[in-house]
Amino acid sequence: MKPDNESKSVIERSVGSDGKSIVLIDGVCHFCHGAAKFIIARDPKARFRFASLQSVTGESLLGEGGLSSTSMDTFVLIENGKFYTKSTAALRIARRLAGGWPLLYAGIVVPKFARDAIYGFVAKRRYKWFGREDSCMLPTPDVRGRFL
Repeated sequence: MKPDNESKSVIERSVGSDGKSIVLIDGVCHFCHGAAKFIIARDPKARFRFASLQSVTGESLLGEGGLSSTSMDTFVLIENGKFYTKSTAALRIARRLAGGWPLLYAGIVVPKFARDAIYGFVAKRRYKWFGREDSCMLPTPDVRGRFL
């Protein structure tokens, strides 16, 4: 018989019973680092936790969601056990941020193919425009607990 923690999914072990959402980002992308910092600064209730797509946790979560661990062209939002990618993930995150950012969720009415085309345009150029690192960002001590 497996110990209780081993019988839980990667998602359940990562967020526990507090219902927090998980954002998976490209750990070597400067734009993605900036996005994580942006979310953290506008998430006073600490609803989001983060992991790198390249990490063991990130790869396990991607596998659990049936997503490829070799494609780094999106970030992923895991909310209530459901996986959202690209523009849908971005809009769902904006909806839960402090300030006027939830207004952006109105963009969900734009057809997904059009939203994702814009998302893809930026995603393909993000390394060229913003740069990349050789390794994942190390979170500062004040936000380290929000990273898996």
